[in-house]
Amino acid sequence: MNLTRLKRITGVALPAAALAFAAGLSAGPALHWLEAHAPQLVPSAFAQEGRQETYRLLNLFGDVFERVRAEYVEPVNDRDLIEAAINGMLTSLDPHSGYMNQRTFRDMQVQTRGEFGGLGIEVTAEGGYIRVISPIDDTPAARAGVKPGDLITHIDGTSTQGLTLNEAVEKMRGPPRTDIKLTIRRQDVQAPIEITLTRDVIRIQSVRYRAEGDVGYIRITSFSEQTDRGLRNAVEQLKKQIGNRLQGFVVDLRNNPGGLLDQAVAVSSDFLEQGEIVSTRARRPEDAQRFNARGGDITGGAPMVVLINGGSASASEIVAGALQDHRRAVILGTKSFGKGSVQTVMPLQGNGAIRLTTARYYTPSGRSIQATGIEPDIVVEPARIETLAEGSRGRESDLRGALRNDGGIRGQRPAAPGQAGQPPTGEGTQAPQAAQPGSDPAQDYQLQRALDLVRGLALMRRAAN
Repeated sequence: MNLTRLKRITGVALPAAALAFAAGLSAGPALHWLEAHAPQLVPSAFAQEGRQETYRLLNLFGDVFERVRAEYVEPVNDRDLIEAAINGMLTSLDPHSGYMNQRTFRDMQVQTRGEFGGLGIEVTAEGGYIRVISPIDDTPAARAGVKPGDLITHIDGTSTQGLTLNEAVEKMRGPPRTDIKLTIRRQDVQAPIEITLTRDVIRIQSVRYRAEGDVGYIRITSFSEQTDRGLRNAVEQLKKQIGNRLQGFVVDLRNNPGGLLDQAVAVSSDFLEQGEIVSTRARRPEDAQRFNARGGDITGGAPMVVLINGGSASASEIVAGALQDHRRAVILGTKSFGKGSVQTVMPLQGNGAIRLTTARYYTPSGRSIQATGIEPDIVVEPARIETLAEGSRGRESDLRGALRNDGGIRGQRPAAPGQAGQPPTGEGTQAPQAAQPGSDPAQDYQLQRALDLVRGLALMRRAAN
């Protein structure tokens, strides 16, 4: 055994004679010698010796790196190789971990502030291609007719096969007023669809609202830094507009891909007087966290229905799960996406950041919705033609490498207030091109059922009083 390596394994300065003897032994006999003559060092020695395989594999990486640099058919950039290797390591863990270079990291920071340049499209990697989770309302992607579930096969004529999610996103972003062509495969449409979009500065108004007669309608499109502030303003303005006629609220989380955890907690807290909102469990038990309501339902306890669908993911599922478990709202629509994991962004000094899955989250009743989703209290499918226009939307459980559901309480949820059974789905009279959720109330079957339910809950509440 090499003397320097022995010192590294033991981490302790041994007497010279002992070192001289042990240094002449191979790794195995050296550890046996330590067990006999310095047993206090054995646990540490075994732990270090267990890393020999790691060192060997790192040497393997170095060998491959040098071989690629020296013999690849074209010159390669060292930074590109290293960043690709790091990203490959992270993306092999699960679909939501990855490496962000400096540019991508800056873009992510801008996006969480609610403003960024690009198309306004939320995507995920699936089956070697890029699948649309949801276009963001009033963006080039939404206006061009991009639908949840669309598979982006080419960007400007270049195949997305084999691209990482970050690479695809970077290709789709660019200076405002520049064009980009997407080739899309859509279920039930045989021929590829080519769409030309003009990039724009995407300013996300994450909360929109309007009065639907005597019901306040609030649509939350994503969870950025402005979401909680926007929600409070929406409730305040709707109270003023509707006045004493206010029957309750519909909160629309359909096609909401998520966002910031702290904003999901804040939004949930806005509707709850007290109690747990969400808990997270990490690898180390001491890193577990619980988030509780800060107190004060800004609606005054008004009847509420929350709309979800297969495009409702992550932060939107935290809100839906918390309100469902506390029986504060009736959840209506179809099963959500099922992303029950938390990603932490870890900046790397001068080298971007990594986005690493560090915890699973659980609803107040202890449910894990990872790969299972939030089951609505009342299932209301979109009208048939609306469903055809949306296409097939994948879920977390369909993603390659998705985390398994580690247990928690599955398949259990409290009865919702005023649960009235499952209405028929109906055929409806939707236009062939389905609009974004909530944009056309007359053509939105799920929204109409939610408005009816809010009014019914308000009537039952008055009768009980």
